[in-house]
Amino acid sequence: MAATRSNSFPRSSRQHPLATEVNEHLNRLRASKEASTSSTSISHKLNGFQDLYDCVVKFLQLPLSHHALAHECADELLDGSLRLLDLCSTAKDIVLQTKESTNELQSALRRRKIGEYEIVSEVRKYISSRKVSKKTIHKALGNLKVIQRKNTVSHSETVSMLKEIEAMTCSMFEDLLSLISGPKPRSWLSVSKLLHQRRIVNISK
Repeated sequence: MAATRSNSFPRSSRQHPLATEVNEHLNRLRASKEASTSSTSISHKLNGFQDLYDCVVKFLQLPLSHHALAHECADELLDGSLRLLDLCSTAKDIVLQTKESTNELQSALRRRKIGEYEIVSEVRKYISSRKVSKKTIHKALGNLKVIQRKNTVSHSETVSMLKEIEAMTCSMFEDLLSLISGPKPRSWLSVSKLLHQRRIVNISK
């Protein structure tokens, strides 16, 4: 991630309210860089990035931003933005798929009239879905490294600021995808315990 800067904008833009607002959002995200990667922390960061990007969109409409991008790195920044959009779509799909497979498994386990075979079948489906998600996440993390390698140094403060935002976004996506991937589950151990508990309940009845 890019080093923290005390002045992120060229002199002509420092007094512009949008420049000040973008810098404030950046400072808050820099301060949260070392925060935990829990779901609550990442959710808070995502809200911060939404506020930052809403402000950046307005900042990019300023003439001084047009001037900076007309002279340097516009194609590189566009390529990075498109890759990040692809990652957004991938992350969204993975979250929805994970939520759906988890809900299906939980729904099956709540049913009282379900046999051991059905439980094992539902768990197999869940594990298979998780494996597909993990492969997709692994590929997405590889795409992140491509973006990070292309993050070259710029002499323009505006372009440097946009590159820093890109680098911070990559770091956030890395945390998000790692959270979704999660630790290696001990699925069959959990299933074994569940089946054992169900047998005990049935015997007690």
